[in-house]
Amino acid sequence: MTPGTPTLEMVAAAAGVSRATVSRVVNGSPKVSPQVVDAVNRAIVALNYVPNRAARTLASRQAMAIALLVPEDIGRFYADPYFASVVKGITERLEPTDYVLNLLVSSSDPRHKTRRYLAGGSVDGALVVSHHAGDRDLIELSDIVPTVFGGDPTTMLGLRDRFYVDVDNVGGARAATRHLIRLGRRRIGTVTGAMDMHAATHRLAGWRDVMSEAGLDDTAVAHGDFTSYGGADAMRDLLARRPDIDAVFVANDLMARGALITLGAAGRRVPEDVALIGFDDSFAATNVSPGLTTVRQAADTMGWSMADMLLELLAGREPETRTRILPTTLVLRETA
Repeated sequence: MTPGTPTLEMVAAAAGVSRATVSRVVNGSPKVSPQVVDAVNRAIVALNYVPNRAARTLASRQAMAIALLVPEDIGRFYADPYFASVVKGITERLEPTDYVLNLLVSSSDPRHKTRRYLAGGSVDGALVVSHHAGDRDLIELSDIVPTVFGGDPTTMLGLRDRFYVDVDNVGGARAATRHLIRLGRRRIGTVTGAMDMHAATHRLAGWRDVMSEAGLDDTAVAHGDFTSYGGADAMRDLLARRPDIDAVFVANDLMARGALITLGAAGRRVPEDVALIGFDDSFAATNVSPGLTTVRQAADTMGWSMADMLLELLAGREPETRTRILPTTLVLRETA
C-alpha cells in the first residue's frame, strides 16, 4: 500500500464507527441506518478513500458486474439510436456504484454461450433489452440471476411476475392516431415494427383502438422491422395497396425516415398529401426535412430505471413494484 493511502480503519475512525460498519456500508448492506451511511460516505469523500474492489469481491462472492443482454443483430444495435439512449441511462445509474457493465449483443446463440456465462457467476444480475418471441433462453434467465427486462416480457415470452420497465406504447400510439384524426385525416395506415416484439404489437394495438373508436378502416397495415430500409419497403407496400392513404403512423423514427423517402420518391408531399408520425423522438426525427412529428419515449430514463430496479434487487431489497411504466409524449413538428 502506498504510504498515506487512506484505509478502512481511517474511514471508521473519521466516521466514529467500527471497521465492520464501514465494510457494510461500502458493500451496500441494507442493515445500516441512513445516518450512519451518511457519516461513512462523508468520511470516504473527505479522505478520498477508494475501496479495494478485488477484496470486496472475494469477501462477498460478488462479481460486481452486470450484464446487458441485447438479442439483436449487431448492425441494428449500432444503427438504432434507441439503444444508445438506453445504454446511456444504464451507465448513468451505475456510475456512482462499483458495478461494471458487460454488453452482450447477439441475435442467435445456438451453443447457449450466454446462458453458460451467466450461470458461471461472472455477473451478479442482468438487464435485457429488445427481446423477441423466439428468445427461449431468456425464459430461464431470471432463474439464474436477478433480471430486469426492458419491455413487457409477458407478451412474447410468456413470463409473468417478472421485473420490468416499459414505456406506454399503447398510449403513445393512441395519442398519435387521435392527432391524425384531429387533423382531418381519415385514410390512416400504419407501419409496424417486427411483430415478434412486444413494442410492435402494443403500438399496433393502440392504433387499432383509436381507428375502431372513430369507425375508421383499420386494415391499412404494413409490417416493417424497425429499420430505415424496412420502413421504406413497408411504405411502398402500403402505397401499392392503398394509393389514397392520407396519413401514416409508423412504429419508430428510423422506419418513418425510410417511409418519408419512399413518399417523396412517389411524388407524395408530406404533410400536404400524407401526414406522418413516428415513435421515439430520436435524432432520426430531427435530422430529416421536414421535421418528424413523433411520440417521445424517454429511453435514457428507461435504462436508468432498469438499472435502479436491478440494484435494489442486488441489495436485497424488494422494489416497490415489479412493473414501471413510463409516460410518452406527442412532439409536434412539420410532418403532422
